[in-house]
Amino acid sequence: MARTFLDLGYCVDVIHWLNQKFVPRKDYGFFVDVRVNLERLAPLLNEDCTKILHIDSAHWLYHGTAQYRRLLALQQRKGITLPSAKVVHPNWAIEHADYATIKGNEFTISTFRYANKPIYRVRSSVIALYPWSEGKDFGDCRKRFLWLGSSGLVHKGLDLVLDAFAEMPEYHLTVCGPVQREPAFERAFCRELYQTPNIRTVGWVDITSPEFTEITSSCIGVVYPSCSEGGGVSVITCMHAGLIPIVSYESSVDVEGFGIVLKDSSVEEIKSAIQMVSILPVQELRLMARKAWEFARANHTRETFAEDYRKVISTIIATHRK
Repeated sequence: MARTFLDLGYCVDVIHWLNQKFVPRKDYGFFVDVRVNLERLAPLLNEDCTKILHIDSAHWLYHGTAQYRRLLALQQRKGITLPSAKVVHPNWAIEHADYATIKGNEFTISTFRYANKPIYRVRSSVIALYPWSEGKDFGDCRKRFLWLGSSGLVHKGLDLVLDAFAEMPEYHLTVCGPVQREPAFERAFCRELYQTPNIRTVGWVDITSPEFTEITSSCIGVVYPSCSEGGGVSVITCMHAGLIPIVSYESSVDVEGFGIVLKDSSVEEIKSAIQMVSILPVQELRLMARKAWEFARANHTRETFAEDYRKVISTIIATHRK
């Protein structure tokens, strides 16, 4: 993003996104922010400064509401009350922006459409690329799946995935994520995480490591029923590794033609999707995995992000800053 502006002849100043002390002391052509600084700084910027919100999550109101619905559903399903762990603080950044760029798909865009601001999509990028695995045995791994995510385990549907696999002992799940950073969740799902034979909990994993490549080479798909995302990069990472995506619509990842989109992300629906994928012919599994890998390679790299972002900024310069 900084390189785009440098290449277009601008100088670039950078502050941390949580910096609450910065005060602009010069005129700026553009101000780009994620979430929390735009509202505070908009009145202090020169009048002709173009303000751009870079959106990396669903709107905070949708995000929070969806998470509390999941926590309430968990309480009613299992009699467990867990704290929220994936917080997007209230902010009115979109109301103060002239334009927005967004990494997610139509789902994420829809949560901001109410503001009637021009929103430009820039395709999400990843930090690691993986070669296509020519020797992968799709018949051998057809019943093995992965959950990969960061903080906010209930938000990202790990509780639902654990319950699904706990009821299907003939299928195997590998869990990669910061489980130990959410001790209340870890205690509540200790049996599923550590005492269920067909579930292996790895914890946090470096996606650039041989360990992660070994995990993905032994799995057929990734299961990710998140309730709200800004572009589901963990899913895209798994697509780069050749995994078939089974995702919620709210994961904000395009998987048409090679993946499954869950309608309500219930435990029963997750189980049905896993079973449906696992019984497909080997050639169809290989084709779906190959299409996921090719789509990720064509649409979700640092190069495609940079290309999209430059086009957006150039368009804004041509239309808004004549």
